[in-house]
Amino acid sequence: MGMDPNTSLTESASKGIRATILGILTSLALAVVKVISGVVGHSYALVADGVESMLDVLSALVVLGGLKIASSPPDRRYPFGYGKAEPLAGLVVSVALLAAAVGIAIQSVRQIQDPQHIPAPFTLGVLVLVVAAKEGMFRVMRRVGSSIGSSAVESDAWHHRSDAITSLAAFVGITIALIGGDGFESADGWAALFACGVIAFNGARLFRSTLAEVMDIAPPPEIETRIREIASSVDRVFEIEMCRIRKSGLTYFVDIHVHVDGDIPVWEGHRIAHEVKDALLESELAIQDVDVHIEPAEGIESPTT
Repeated sequence: MGMDPNTSLTESASKGIRATILGILTSLALAVVKVISGVVGHSYALVADGVESMLDVLSALVVLGGLKIASSPPDRRYPFGYGKAEPLAGLVVSVALLAAAVGIAIQSVRQIQDPQHIPAPFTLGVLVLVVAAKEGMFRVMRRVGSSIGSSAVESDAWHHRSDAITSLAAFVGITIALIGGDGFESADGWAALFACGVIAFNGARLFRSTLAEVMDIAPPPEIETRIREIASSVDRVFEIEMCRIRKSGLTYFVDIHVHVDGDIPVWEGHRIAHEVKDALLESELAIQDVDVHIEPAEGIESPTT
């Protein structure tokens, strides 16, 4: 038997919320370490990286709010539920990434034009710790986002990956500055500028994917194929005429037309429609609701039951 859609939605949202809270705490701790280390160690790339981590915290709070809202059950005012809050949160995160890229790029150019000091060697150790922690968070968040079908959590995961890349770029820049010595102070700024390009790329990619979900883009073909298979397996269903699916947050809404014997009583067609709906709701797919429309299959004899 399948799980009640609202229960499944709540459990999925809870899993995403736990992962997001872990990401918030990690980003907050690393942001403080990076900013302090960057100021003390004369590394703008590290300071900029710390600012980007602060944006991670803000974006994660947006994701957290989106998940909490999306997990709310449908009500009279929003009969289709609050699922759209989840991709909207992902959209906000992607915009934050783009804004961070622009802001850090401006400061990076200033640093390149007017380099001040060669960074302190200890900043390299800080960056090794940061890269390891952020890459670990990326893997955790992406796995959770994929398992619950959350674009917002996956967007937040890529925010962690972007942070790991900016830290890695800062590591390379500081290393070049330390090895090159006088005259190579700007390497720190160039590293930060390179990181901006990576952040902007991820932000644009995430913006496109979350916007597509807000616009009700069709789900992957395998989802529709599986829905058709389940509906077709119901007794006395001849074929599936149409199947439309839209994703709303962590769940799907399905509109499906099925062909049955045109000579059966109305009540029998109604019963078959309910069986199709129940089969889909009880499946492994995260389906919130199903609208089944019965079509007569003319010229087809009713199968023997």
